[in-house]
Amino acid sequence: MRRAVLLGNPDTKRTVYFQKAAIQEGLSFSLLEWGKQTSCFPDGDLFLKIDPPVWTSCSLGELECLTAAYREELNRLDELTKKRVVEFFNTPSVITELLDKYECKMRLKKAGLPVTELLTGDSGCGIDPSGLSIPEESCRVRRTGDIRNAEQLLAEMERKRWRRVFIKPVCGSGAAGVSAFCLQPGTGRMSLYTCASKEEKAELINTKKLRHLMEPGEIRMFLDGILRMDCVIERWYAKAMRGEYVYDLRVVMQEGRMDYLLARLSKGPITNLQLNNHPCSIEELELPLKVVEEVEELCQRAMDCFPGLGCAGIDILLEKGSLKPRIIEMNAQGDLIYQDIYHDNIIYRRQAQRMKTWLCV
Repeated sequence: MRRAVLLGNPDTKRTVYFQKAAIQEGLSFSLLEWGKQTSCFPDGDLFLKIDPPVWTSCSLGELECLTAAYREELNRLDELTKKRVVEFFNTPSVITELLDKYECKMRLKKAGLPVTELLTGDSGCGIDPSGLSIPEESCRVRRTGDIRNAEQLLAEMERKRWRRVFIKPVCGSGAAGVSAFCLQPGTGRMSLYTCASKEEKAELINTKKLRHLMEPGEIRMFLDGILRMDCVIERWYAKAMRGEYVYDLRVVMQEGRMDYLLARLSKGPITNLQLNNHPCSIEELELPLKVVEEVEELCQRAMDCFPGLGCAGIDILLEKGSLKPRIIEMNAQGDLIYQDIYHDNIIYRRQAQRMKTWLCV
């Protein structure tokens, strides 16, 4: 017996609007809650859609532990489904791969795809300050190499002659901890935009509100805090503009096609829509057809780099002037777009159609 199953959380927008899509498409499915999947895993052949678990913590310091626990759950799920017939939109192993921003971008870069360049510093692999050999695995874990505080970041930016960078926790999502740092040449003035803040205990938390810091001492303290985490540091490119707004693109790819394309407009450098930035349809943006085709081709090439990946949200930067597309990052569970679910619900309806077709074979 074949069954369609959603592994997720009750009463979330993901679940509610997937259920609406399923009703519209005549699909019957079962909801399996996170935390109960190992004890209540259904019998029979399955088409399994995996949504992310809900995290209530706003502490950036807990991101790595939460992600590690999620990886363990995905690994167990992978083992659980190896000896039975299970169809996926995205396999547990490929979701695990895309949780790591650094490894994901390295895979894309190795394939020759244009991505936002990373600042890694001197990895220090081979010799530590005491002269002892450092195991290769230990070096791999530290994505920023020797960049562990503000002074080291400034030194590496000077060496590379970069004046602006983005700093992101390697396993974060939804703009958690994302920071945009600018150093003016000559004057030494600093500017930093971030969604993170420090509590009284000096713990970094995700506030979901954009702050703009300009006092050098406060910026250095913040950089010291965020760089203690495992982060990626990216070159800050000048983005394309529409009027007084900069923008980038969120693309949802499904089963070899671009199912959704949305521009995210902002007056600041961080464009995530949950920060009260402005969504804009591709029709309103009036991009040249050639650029849209280049974006779709680039996204499909990115999907091809990850076997087992059938659906992903991909963030694309268009360089100012040339409109050359570059991949910022990929999200294997980036299929929730409010502008879609509140209107045609295209993304989830096509997922429901795919699951229904599989059930009828």
